[in-house]
Amino acid sequence: MREEKIKIYDALVSKCSRFKRKGKTMPYTSANGYMFSLFNKDNEIGIRFSKAIQEKYIKEIPTTIYKSYGAVMKGYILIPEKMWGDLDELAKLLDESYDYVMSLEPK
Repeated sequence: MREEKIKIYDALVSKCSRFKRKGKTMPYTSANGYMFSLFNKDNEIGIRFSKAIQEKYIKEIPTTIYKSYGAVMKGYILIPEKMWGDLDELAKLLDESYDYVMSLEPK
């Protein structure tokens, strides 16, 4: 089951040409010194946004904040599994997240 869900995450990331998937056991994406998406041990996808956009998507999608290993991930939203079937739409969110971290001061 985990491997099938990782394949979905990999397919999502492969739709975005400006960055690559990283991590062997805990898949993630990062740029500019910031992680901006993560596939956690609970087989959940989280994507990072600014605080304002995070709050907007929590209401619009609707969803919740994202946690990994019990810790709240700052700026991240949980991507509900019901959205995983539309990778083109998710790729837009992931690209938006990439643009956000690229706007931050490099780490």
